[in-house]
Amino acid sequence: VQLVESGGGSVQTGGSLRLSCEASKDIRSTNCMGWFRQAPGKEREGVAAVDSDGVTTYADSVKGRFTISKENANNTLYLQMNGLKPEDTAMYYCAAVSSRCGSSWYRDTWYDYWGQGTQVTVS
Repeated sequence: VQLVESGGGSVQTGGSLRLSCEASKDIRSTNCMGWFRQAPGKEREGVAAVDSDGVTTYADSVKGRFTISKENANNTLYLQMNGLKPEDTAMYYCAAVSSRCGSSWYRDTWYDYWGQGTQVTVS
């Protein structure tokens, strides 16, 4: 599965962005898809994940502000980001794995497929 992210950019504090991740094949073949981010000098961290049955999970730092969703018809994963803060500045990656998300959803080692990333800058 090839994943291509888009939608990053520069916004002011409190602004919104919607990231997209287009998959090269039917995303129903992947049971877990997630968004990760990595800021300079920091480890990559899990932001949100969605399971094949639509169950979503979020990092505490983004709960209530970010929403993960997917559209099977066009093989696309989304991350709607509202109320952006400077600390949300990072490279954002989407990832996929054939296994269910489970309790490992936030571990980058859980995922088999990765996109190239899209930069989000909040000032």
